[in-house]
Order: sequence, then structure tokens, then C-alpha cells
Amino acid sequence: MITPAGDGTTATWEGVCRGRPTAAADPQLSGLPVDFSCRLPEKTELGRGMSARASWRMSPVVKAAVSASHDAVADAGLDPASWDSVRVGVVIGCGIGDLAQWRTQSLRLMDKGALSVSPLTMPMALPNMPAGEVALALGIHGPSLGTATACASGATALMTARGLLISGQCDIVLAGGAEMAVDPLPVAAFHRMGALSTRGHDISGASRPFAQERDGFVISEGTAVMVLERAEDAIARGKRPRAVFAGCGASTDAHHPTSPHPLGAGSEVALRQALADAALAPADIDHVNAHATSTPSGDAAEASMIRRVLPHGPSVTAPKGVLGHTLGAAGAIEAALTVLTIDHQLVPPTANLDGAVGEGELNHVMGTARHQRVDAAVSNSFGFGGHNVVLAFTSDVPA
Repeated sequence: MITPAGDGTTATWEGVCRGRPTAAADPQLSGLPVDFSCRLPEKTELGRGMSARASWRMSPVVKAAVSASHDAVADAGLDPASWDSVRVGVVIGCGIGDLAQWRTQSLRLMDKGALSVSPLTMPMALPNMPAGEVALALGIHGPSLGTATACASGATALMTARGLLISGQCDIVLAGGAEMAVDPLPVAAFHRMGALSTRGHDISGASRPFAQERDGFVISEGTAVMVLERAEDAIARGKRPRAVFAGCGASTDAHHPTSPHPLGAGSEVALRQALADAALAPADIDHVNAHATSTPSGDAAEASMIRRVLPHGPSVTAPKGVLGHTLGAAGAIEAALTVLTIDHQLVPPTANLDGAVGEGELNHVMGTARHQRVDAAVSNSFGFGGHNVVLAFTSDVPA
């Protein structure tokens, strides 16, 4: 993971467990009605594992995905020089691509004409290029594709990758999400539709999932990539999996282009599908990593759904209080955090949430991280267009 909480998985995990918000004033958004965001740490190195020439042709979102993929492969103990590259796949979710590139090149076209447009515009800007460049960087010749289901893109990528393993088409899949879209245009657009927090007087408190006075999300950036393989294959090469990707579910609200169903009807379908796919009963779920973006309607709908499907009260956390909303990368980042929760048996807290809980009757983790037995957990991801994806993970790793 590479996120505003830290450059790398360990740094991100520790930052999320501390529960300290990363939202801050953003000079690049100066003059806009919303001029704050969650950015990657200043010294983040997005060019690691690649040549200067390769780095030069890549946009930031592509560099982020490639860097995270190198980290993930190293963490998994895999050597790209020795794997059967045709049996390896890549699925990277990205909701927007490099919007700044489109904006910059459009201005060049209008100001200076067609010959001023960069020949690198398309490979830098297209949302499938994180997957394509990861495959190129690691010599992967199996399926590679990008998924675009708005803020569920990263979760959709993981679901798709799992399907490639189950079908037998791949033995290893690199899967995750990447988004680097903190740019004046999407910020202005999200503000115009009323989706962003305007809590400029309290920036660190602006992203406040489930809190009573929440007023919108804080835009963010980041990436997460995980290595998926069959448990028996990992164990055979001496690598114990962190967790088992036990099941997944997906649905569509067909209710409104941007607003969720008020009772979470569509997300309930996805959650119940994920439980059935994983052969889990609702009471088996110990923990929920909530999508919870800090919008009034979205958090209310998700809370209603969680109470209805999981009335026994599993612990609930919402990482966007610390990280902000990383859009197309959020589902992958939050899935990775769910895996680490199982691996460490530790649930991070939801930042900016205290006793004044607007969406009560949930077992919120607040203040400090909670040591807890977590044998089964779900990670929720929802996106504009009515996309709902729920991923189920367990600790049931074969001996």
C-alpha cells in the first residue's frame, strides 16, 4: 500500500492504527471552495523498481500501481524471472485515470494547436494503463485488465482476480486499485454536486465517517496491490497466506446515478452473496471494514444495512476517517487493511468518531485500535452508478 498514512504497507498500517487524520490544506487547490485533501507523504517514491525512461513516460497513477506491485511481489517472495508468465494475471481498478493529463493537454490543444499535444497523452491518461504497465514492468503475459466501477473499482478488481484463479486461467494474479485524482477539476465537480466536506474551519476533522455532523468526503489518493494465489500453492513454496479470500458478492442498486438506496437494499444483496459464496452465516462475521465515506446519505444507508444483516454487532471501522476517500483505490486499500486486521488480530479505529455517533447501534471502534479475535471479516465498497461489492476474508488458512 502507498497512502496518505505512509509510503508502504507497514507505514500505512501503523498510521491507520494510530487513527490520526491525514487531511490538510492543499496549495494546488487554492482558491477553490474546498481547498484541502489527503495527499501522499512528501517523500513518497513512486518510481521505485523502474528505469528513469520508464518512469518518464508514466503518469503518477501508473507509477503508484507499478511501485506497489513491485512491493507486493517482493512481500510474497515471488521472482518474476522464474514464474510461468502466461499463468500470471493483473487486474487493477482505476475510476478516473490521469485526469490532470486530459486537462493539461486540452489546454495545450486550445492554446497552441494539435501539434502541441503530447504523444504520451493516451498511455499516460487511460485508466487501463496501471494494469498494462504493471504487466510490462514485471513481464506478465497472462490476462491484464482494468476495472472501472467508480469507488468500488479496487474491490471489483479483486473479485475479478479471484475469478481468474477459480476458473483455472491463472495461478497468480496481482490485483488492487490505484487513483491519483486530487486535481482542481474533480474537486470542483464533486463540490458542485455536494459530495465533499466543506469543513474548512476544522480540516483534520473533516472526514468523519458515521459521525453525527459529517457533511461529505475528503478527496484522497493512493494505491494497494495484493498477490492472490491458491493457498496450497503458496504453502507449497513455503509462504503462508495472510488470510483467505473466501467469497465475494456484487450487485447494482438501479436506484439513482449517484445516491445509494436509502436502506442499502443493493448493498445487502452483495453482502448476502459474499456470505453465501464464503459459506459463512451472518453470525460468523467478527468485523466489518465499512465503505463509509462521511457523506450523510451514504453512511446512513450502510449503517442500516449492517444492522439489518449483522444484528449481532461485529466491530466496525471506517479507514476513510484517516485516509480520506481514495476513490477507485479505496476498495483495494480497505481490503488490504481487512487482511491485515485478520493477520494482526487488531482493528484500527475510525478517526473523528466519538460518543456523538450519528449512526448508532453499531459496534464502532473508536479512539484506539482494538485487539480482538477476527476469524471472518467483510470489506464493503460502493460506487457511483449503484455499484456494490463486498469481499469476505477468513483466517482459515490450510495447515
